[in-house]
Amino acid sequence: MNGFVQKMNALTRYFNYIAAGGLASLMFLTVGDVVLRTFKSAIVGTYELVGLLGAVAIGFSFPRTAFERHHVAVDTLTAKLPRRGRMITDTLTRCAAICFFFILGWNLILIGMDYHTTGEVSPTLQVPFYPVVYAMGVCCFLMCLVLVSDIVKIFTGKFESQ
Repeated sequence: MNGFVQKMNALTRYFNYIAAGGLASLMFLTVGDVVLRTFKSAIVGTYELVGLLGAVAIGFSFPRTAFERHHVAVDTLTAKLPRRGRMITDTLTRCAAICFFFILGWNLILIGMDYHTTGEVSPTLQVPFYPVVYAMGVCCFLMCLVLVSDIVKIFTGKFESQ
């Protein structure tokens, strides 16, 4: 199972690079638009692109953040539990989160299919929404795998050492 955790490490790192590219693009687009507005010009569709790039930056960064455990966690109660109690609590919360992200991912794929069928596009640039919605669904499914890797780490004793 150590190979599974290593593959998750590599995959989440790749997704994080995509998130970083989305964030950098968002930043350059916003700065460029602000600079051009001082010259009485603007980049058409900035608002739409910032929204889409923001979704990419946030969605693609979730798996890596969860894998590295950089999210906010309040473990006041679980810190007082014995090791076995923490293992059970951590496993149950990961299972609940897997269910949540699976349902979220599945529904995002369904919404993406609906957007693709209806041809839903952004108002100004006519950029289709469905690729971004599909990508967010894939990110949710990757979150499920990251949470499974957390469960593997819990039972191999490598979870608390991070």
